[in-house]
Amino acid sequence: MILVDTSVWIEFFKRHHPFFPTLQTLLEQQAVVAVECVFGELLQGVKNAREQTVILEYWDSLPKKNEQGLWIQAGCLSSDHKWLSKGVGLLDAFLICVARTHNLQIWTLDKKMASLISPSEIFMPSI
Repeated sequence: MILVDTSVWIEFFKRHHPFFPTLQTLLEQQAVVAVECVFGELLQGVKNAREQTVILEYWDSLPKKNEQGLWIQAGCLSSDHKWLSKGVGLLDAFLICVARTHNLQIWTLDKKMASLISPSEIFMPSI
């Protein structure tokens, strides 16, 4: 299963190649997990009710994982590794915690976040 970061979802909703067809295939294969904070970020940037409806439909239809306690774990992980001083925010630390807790890969365009995780934790589509 794959945790898709906000950066990739934005490219998907803009229908940019190669993100759109790749993520569309993953969605059809039911290989994508929804995370509340990612969809919160997406909803924060909507321009109209139609965009909000589309994002909420994806939210409603995708599987979720238990996120309870992971914000605290993310704060500890970030502190232990001094990620804040490296320009890495709590949300990125949270996504890493979700992925590690539930054995997910992360698909992100964020180079800082990608540099914090092992190659086996990163989803790298063959595009």
